Amino acid sequence: MHLLSASCVCALVISVLLRQVSGLVTVIGLYGETLEIPCNNGAVNTEDTLITKWKYDKGEGLPGDLLVKGRDQNVSIMTTDEYKGRVSMAAKSSLLLSAAKLSDQRTFTCMVVSDITDITEYPVNVVIQKTPEGLEISDKAEKLEIGKLTKLAKCVAKDSNPAAEITWLKNNTTLKADGKGISIQASLLVNDVTGLSTTSSVLEYSAQKEDTDAVFTCSTKNTLAAGIVSSPVTFSITYSTENLILQVTAQDSLVEGDSMTLKCVADGNPAPTAFNFHLKGEMVKVENDDTYTITNVSRNTTGEYKCSLVDDPAMEASKAITVNYLDINLIPSGNIVKSAGEALHPNLKIDSSGDTKVSWTKDNVKLDKEPKFAKLTFADSGLYECEVTLGLLNQKASLELTVEGIPVITELTKKRGEDGTHEELICKAEGSPKPAVSWSINGTLIDESPFVNGKITQKIRVVPIENLTVSCTVSNELGVATKTINVSSTPTDENDQTKLVVGVVVALIVATLVLGLAYLVYVKKFKQGSWKTGEKENGSSEEEKKLEEKVEENSQKAEV
Repeated sequence: MHLLSASCVCALVISVLLRQVSGLVTVIGLYGETLEIPCNNGAVNTEDTLITKWKYDKGEGLPGDLLVKGRDQNVSIMTTDEYKGRVSMAAKSSLLLSAAKLSDQRTFTCMVVSDITDITEYPVNVVIQKTPEGLEISDKAEKLEIGKLTKLAKCVAKDSNPAAEITWLKNNTTLKADGKGISIQASLLVNDVTGLSTTSSVLEYSAQKEDTDAVFTCSTKNTLAAGIVSSPVTFSITYSTENLILQVTAQDSLVEGDSMTLKCVADGNPAPTAFNFHLKGEMVKVENDDTYTITNVSRNTTGEYKCSLVDDPAMEASKAITVNYLDINLIPSGNIVKSAGEALHPNLKIDSSGDTKVSWTKDNVKLDKEPKFAKLTFADSGLYECEVTLGLLNQKASLELTVEGIPVITELTKKRGEDGTHEELICKAEGSPKPAVSWSINGTLIDESPFVNGKITQKIRVVPIENLTVSCTVSNELGVATKTINVSSTPTDENDQTKLVVGVVVALIVATLVLGLAYLVYVKKFKQGSWKTGEKENGSSEEEKKLEEKVEENSQKAEV
């Protein structure tokens, strides 16, 4: 089939019955982009179509032809107006419209001729949209005053379609006009050439103190794109000083020798630049700064300090400052020599700025309480140290106590050696200075303990050959002490000891027999003599009695 001329098509359209498809499809295009307008939503069967024609509504009911295409023919551009060079046909008879603009917002109709008597039209409504060219905040206020409704800024959304709706936000929270602290005024300007709209929104705001660091933004939404948000802006909020605070910047605990800085903090904005510092009766004026530093503080620095505004001296702040200190004095201290039996009551004097903790040690061993002595002993000798703490402060004092006295022997004992051949003699003594230990018998020194707390112990080994009385003597420059102990002779072994006992018994029996025999001989001779001399028997009788007692005594020893 040959391509029909425009006049033939027009005649054909007039002579046939037209069938209009109900309902109107809307297609949205982007400003400046190419828009594809489908024919019958892309459901056209081009093989059964004789002619496809696109036209548009010029307004006032007048149509305008754009292009036409017959079966197996090329597209013929019919328009000579603003669409010339902007229209073409795509697959499935869709209309391509390049460089979309707001004037394209109208109805475009696709007319399809299936046979000589069946003509169908598919109208499509075209809407052109454009997002704003960004959001800009301008006319920003230099500062905001507390409680005063002030023009904060203007937000502008340029060249959009439809016209942008601007929303103001503070810290990402939407602001709404309330007729008091928030007022929002919007305006619209349409470009006569492009038809695009520019929206402006002015925010008037009554600031509060908490708005000092607040972030303000404006935003707009678009049906074809995500919301657009402006760059954030902040404002300087001005308000008078209502409160002063005096701060002290120093270490955790202020001690003598430290430095401290006084800082006067005002809640006004802009902050005051001049302050008076009241330093215990002295006033110092500081300009262009809010601090004052005191070096090498002492306990005399303790007291109440103040700061005030130069412009308003009645507004002031104060703070009590304490400089911690710690002094201790131990009486007596150093090396102390005392006699055994004397009393000693160390006195620890503490001068401090607060409550302290005191601990005592003797020879590095912690004591449960402060050392007090009603009657000193040698064992009390040693190094006594006290430690006093107050926060970070620490002081120590000590005394080295030496208890002197005449030595005494506290214990003198003996112990049979394991081999049974010797005795171990143990002499324990106390005294100071260190006593020397001596024995009345020669022996082998086993060991001697260290001299600690005035105590000393010495052990010797002896092998006695007879029963002995042994003495231990201790002495120093202050005196001497002696103590004795009985020591028995010790057999060399168990068999010899048995033989010795048996020998002693036999010897006693023999001695008894000898004495008995001697007694009989004596009596006989005595009687013979008396007969010869005629002496009286009284004297001999007395001697006889003594001899009998001697024999009886020896007999008893023999029995033992």
